[in-house]
Amino acid sequence: MNFMIRLSVAVALSATCVISALAADPKPDAVVKNKSIDARVFLDDKIKTDAALAADCLAEGRKWLDKSAAEAAASRKEDPQFFRNGGWDFERKYAIRSIVADRYVSLLRNDYMDTHGAHPNSDVNTILWDKAEGKRISIRPFFTETADKGPTMKAMVKAIIASLKVEKKKRDTSETATDEWFKSVEPSLLKIGAVTLAPSTEAGKSSGLTFHYPPYAVGPYAEGEYVAFVPWETLKPYLTTEGTRIFGGERPKGDAEEPQ
Repeated sequence: MNFMIRLSVAVALSATCVISALAADPKPDAVVKNKSIDARVFLDDKIKTDAALAADCLAEGRKWLDKSAAEAAASRKEDPQFFRNGGWDFERKYAIRSIVADRYVSLLRNDYMDTHGAHPNSDVNTILWDKAEGKRISIRPFFTETADKGPTMKAMVKAIIASLKVEKKKRDTSETATDEWFKSVEPSLLKIGAVTLAPSTEAGKSSGLTFHYPPYAVGPYAEGEYVAFVPWETLKPYLTTEGTRIFGGERPKGDAEEPQ
């Protein structure tokens, strides 16, 4: 009898744990699921407090879902043998990295893609949102000039490569810290890398720029993603009045080690 009671309690506790685990799993904000693909989009809770920003991210996310679903369906039709064990598995997550001057919101957009190849792939991109204007912007307003191969872009590239070499040394992968791997980092706003405003020890400020690179961008797949940090002091000669207003302080301790 005691055994049966203990068994019933164990079963009840197990069921409770399963229910709790399921309840803890975040619910996707958009989904496409069929024989060809299981794809999901998630917005973090902070994004959802800004209706315009949430709507913008979700609209983009849904376009990505539709495009991915169409590609998966076409691939399944052409090569059905690659779908014997299920469809593609895709996931996109939007998360806020920093909010500067209560106006500029930096977001990370992380993608996971498993198309049954040698290994899953991932990608990272960024969004800079202007709360006052209710739209996406670039970092142009913070710099006096951002011409391709201009002084600002050249200074950024130099600082980025120096930062990447330090990161590679930390990972004991200094053999790939060569100019050959950094050719994709070009002195052009569209080719320099996905950028965010880094958080700061000074409230409401940004300590500089962080540039985010997915696997393969500046190193072999096995090295994973890289984040290069450029302190605002390096950029000081090129800042506009608005740039001078929003930059300050230092990069918080541990920011380089935290997921970004």
